[in-house]
Amino acid sequence: RVAVVGAGVSGLTATKCCLDEGLEPVCFEQSRDIGGLWRYTEHVEAGRPSLYPSVISNTSKEMSAFSDFPYPEDFPVFLPNARLLDYLRRYAERFGLLKHIRFGTTVVSVRKGPEFATTGQWSVVTETDGKQTLHYFDAVMVCSGNFSEPSLPLHCFPGIEAFQGQYFHSRQYKHPDVFQGKRVLVIGMGNSGVDIAVEASRVAAKVTISTGRGAWVLSRVFDHGYPWDMVFNTRLMSLIRNILPGPLSRGLINYRVNQWFNHENYGLQPEKSCLVREPVLNDDLPSYILTGRITIKPGVKEFKDNSVVFHNCPEEEPIDIVVFCTGYNFSFPFLEEEVVKVENKHASLYKYVFPTHLQKPTLAVLGLIKPLGGIMPVTEMQARWVTRVFKGLCQLPPQSVMEKEVNEKKKNQVQRFGLSFDEVLKTDCLVYMDKLASFIGAKPSVLGLLCSDPRLALTIFFGPCTPYQYRLGGPGHWEGARQAILTQWDRTLKPTRTRVPAGSSSPWLSLLTVVGFLL
Repeated sequence: RVAVVGAGVSGLTATKCCLDEGLEPVCFEQSRDIGGLWRYTEHVEAGRPSLYPSVISNTSKEMSAFSDFPYPEDFPVFLPNARLLDYLRRYAERFGLLKHIRFGTTVVSVRKGPEFATTGQWSVVTETDGKQTLHYFDAVMVCSGNFSEPSLPLHCFPGIEAFQGQYFHSRQYKHPDVFQGKRVLVIGMGNSGVDIAVEASRVAAKVTISTGRGAWVLSRVFDHGYPWDMVFNTRLMSLIRNILPGPLSRGLINYRVNQWFNHENYGLQPEKSCLVREPVLNDDLPSYILTGRITIKPGVKEFKDNSVVFHNCPEEEPIDIVVFCTGYNFSFPFLEEEVVKVENKHASLYKYVFPTHLQKPTLAVLGLIKPLGGIMPVTEMQARWVTRVFKGLCQLPPQSVMEKEVNEKKKNQVQRFGLSFDEVLKTDCLVYMDKLASFIGAKPSVLGLLCSDPRLALTIFFGPCTPYQYRLGGPGHWEGARQAILTQWDRTLKPTRTRVPAGSSSPWLSLLTVVGFLL
């Protein structure tokens, strides 16, 4: 029996993977519905993620699908939150997940069972309608998410206590009418910050974004109008990025992101462009800067009664409303600190999943990662690996080996990303997925396929690394994987080709023809 904490994206796929492996999942969800982050509510609910109604996915549907359940072809390429929730409902219905979920049930505590050293069992206390119940489970999958505890570091902003205007965290934001005719300051250059600034600029008198370190800004519409991640996240591109020397690889990335517009001219150039930053996905920001709707300023030096002073800018700027887009903290209040200890927004987890010091590997954390790509396929791959570890079909390395890797990865992430906010949770999506897939025997072999199925091999290597690749073989093999890969561009272009007849669907077709001929 496996306890699954949370019925969001991670919890749903964890429940499904348990069923695939013949385990008995019981999923506890404190709210009355599935969806987690993607279920919009008009009011902010304590302990739950909160999003604004205009949120759209930053990754395309083909790159963020579960690996054995493609999106319907008529769904848009980038999904409004309501359509993504619809997909999750279809997923839950298709694989019969709802009957394994106990809604309105909060997990109060998860503690080691009395015979943990030999059985690995956990005692789990839950609460429903004020009544607490004790359960025993053979394993636990923590899928509680990391977008419900806002980080509001007011101590970093001198004078904020004297500021007479309004301020709030982005978690509280729902509609732009609160900014009508106001002078708005958005602090933070993440996706939410830019989204809110763009929406506010349509009704506000003035909008300013304050960023101390800048950001790379990408459009969802990339080369030749194709989705950014289907062009960026390919095996060929990943190979190039990882075999090139660090400075050359970073220079290539800098060149690519500056092709849309020169970030330095717009005041957006990252403070340390030698570090790889998580890109901000927004299609409107450059034009809004050009038209004066949004102004970019450096970090805040101090607040006054009704104004703000920026670093390197002596004059005060009058401000009415401040929106702090300063990210989130995460914690596991139902776990003892000795099980998963969080320090500086970092938990020492092997492969971002397993605590390194447990005598039995029967507790795993899913979704505590920020891949430079879709989160749904990543959490699914984590769940596929975890369930096989629970069954004893995959073994973890010795504790010393795991701890050494965790510490080295932390150092590498600091060097590569720079340690700020959630940087240590970021990782290269494709490399990470391949590593976990190799653990369970599901990593596709391009060379092997080149002999048996050259068309598929070339599509996998040169085309987007869609999740279906990890269902071609091994545990969880899906008969429809090959067809899903070969028709991925059909589903991508179907919702946009609404006026002209569909022609050749793959932008890689001519390239594949040439490479095939040469081979």
